[in-house]
Amino acid sequence: MMASDLTKDTKAAAGRSGTPQTLGFLLLDNFTLISLASAIEPLRMANQLAGRELYRWYTLTQDGSPVRASDGLQVTPDASTTIPLSLDWVVVCGGVAPQHSISREHVQWLQSQSRQLRRLGAVCTGSWALAKAGLLDHYETSIHWECLASMQEAFPKVALTTRLFSIDRDRFTASGGTAPLDMMLNLIGHDHGRELAAGISEMFIYDRVRNEQDQQRVPLKHVLGTTQPKLLEIVALMESNLEEPIELDELASYVNVSRRQLERLFQKYLHCSPSRYYLKLRLVRARQLLKQTSLSIIEVASVCGFVSTPHFSKCYREYFGVPPRDERSGVQNRQGRHGGAPYATKSWAAEPAANEPVSSALLALVHAQGEPTFASVPLVN
Repeated sequence: MMASDLTKDTKAAAGRSGTPQTLGFLLLDNFTLISLASAIEPLRMANQLAGRELYRWYTLTQDGSPVRASDGLQVTPDASTTIPLSLDWVVVCGGVAPQHSISREHVQWLQSQSRQLRRLGAVCTGSWALAKAGLLDHYETSIHWECLASMQEAFPKVALTTRLFSIDRDRFTASGGTAPLDMMLNLIGHDHGRELAAGISEMFIYDRVRNEQDQQRVPLKHVLGTTQPKLLEIVALMESNLEEPIELDELASYVNVSRRQLERLFQKYLHCSPSRYYLKLRLVRARQLLKQTSLSIIEVASVCGFVSTPHFSKCYREYFGVPPRDERSGVQNRQGRHGGAPYATKSWAAEPAANEPVSSALLALVHAQGEPTFASVPLVN
């Protein structure tokens, strides 16, 4: 097939299916390739399983020049940010030292996208660029744990969280690595149904789709540095004794501080009481066991130091918003954190804009037509 024929066929495919939601991935210098792939691959597979183009994407750089990922691979973008594209979503892809990769032009372009009411997102450390543009103030935001402390200091109005990813109104941010895959699967599942998201997960041999409640495993020493060795030692004791929790007075004696000092340390540096922090550790462990093992709820409660199943269920529901039995069965609340649907599906149009470059999504869809899984998942909408 000649390139001109391929272009003709891809535009015909777009005409049959209607205009998809279009994403622009802004690649910062030293972006992490795994985060970009984790965000794009679910979109490609959504198109393949649906048998039509639900999503279209373009990679962008400031001037259209190639950019290097953190692993040294060079990526040639589809377009520069100076080319007007009809985008629905903008996703900033960050990586190593984002502070040094963000230009004034990046900030101005992101602000212009916000004025055009684009949905704005970021993967890995791309949240730093949105924050620098003033576009994450008072939004719940995820970023790779290495940048949590420095970003909180630089942008105190941003509501940073240790979640793997966050979806807050028209903002969506993922911490990095494979977390963008989970975020995209949640977004796709909302837009086009859980069956499609499950199909994508199966194609990628991805055993469990994580949701917004899943947390990054942030090393506490990274959050606190080396200035609080006693607090680090106490938390290590807690983590090693989840099945049989140690009394607070005993914990304090282990590190030669009073219980009052212990409580002050937790309030000052972890913003909660020692007992609340200990409970959180046990509940997070319980969640892992519920999702990743076949242990019964009674067994999980016992392994995590709860004396009764009703007390465990009550604590679990209060912390995670669902009872343990629903967590295991996969029942999820699909409303946004601030009520109502957090994102809406764009209505279909007939043709891609004539001035837009041919999307790699269309090329991938044409090649996928010979796959046995093509159009294998019916859509709910």
